[in-house]
Amino acid sequence: MTMKWWKYLAIALLLYTVVMGFLGHVPRLAILNETERNLYFHVPMWFGMTIILLASVINSIRYLRNPSPRLDILAHESAKTGILLGVLGLLTGSLWARYTWGTWWTTDVKLNGAAVTMLIYAAYLVLRGSVNDEQQRARLSAIYNIFAFSAAIPLLFIMPRLAEASLHPGMGGNPGFSKYDLDSAMRLVFYPAVIGWTLLGVWITEVACRLSFVQEKIYEKQEKQLA
Repeated sequence: MTMKWWKYLAIALLLYTVVMGFLGHVPRLAILNETERNLYFHVPMWFGMTIILLASVINSIRYLRNPSPRLDILAHESAKTGILLGVLGLLTGSLWARYTWGTWWTTDVKLNGAAVTMLIYAAYLVLRGSVNDEQQRARLSAIYNIFAFSAAIPLLFIMPRLAEASLHPGMGGNPGFSKYDLDSAMRLVFYPAVIGWTLLGVWITEVACRLSFVQEKIYEKQEKQLA
């Protein structure tokens, strides 16, 4: 089986991101210093997470309109990939906080909103594991998935901007990177990183969906044999 072109692109972009992320030039900014390199990992992971979770909720809406096991699998596996990228985003963000703010975690509204979002999606996985009937599980999961994404948007993008105080760039009155970082070379790494991490998320989801489709066919065949 030949590998699709966008997979080669994902590999190339991620290799480029890693090499330039650790070895490329970054401007010397107060407090951030070399930790600014995390911009190529932490932020693109959140971009990828948002895009993958959006795909998940779209498939959940499609399932409610036209129920099918395929749409349920697409929504479920996309959600799992989004959660994975979200957890990686939390870990890289915590590491960044340790070396810039002096602590692994703060009461910053952006951090707490991200943590609550991950807990909401963790409950999504718990919900799926607690319902045995396939159709009921798929329907409840689809409804909850819509709720989870609807809650994630204000928690991640609206509430932090409304907060009066925040340590995050672009939040709580702080300038974003584009306001005080005049080194355009960083953009030549940052945007490819966003595309690369997003494509990696799509790749992981595709592999997981293929495995689930195979398992579904095996299960159906076993059901027919038992009948």
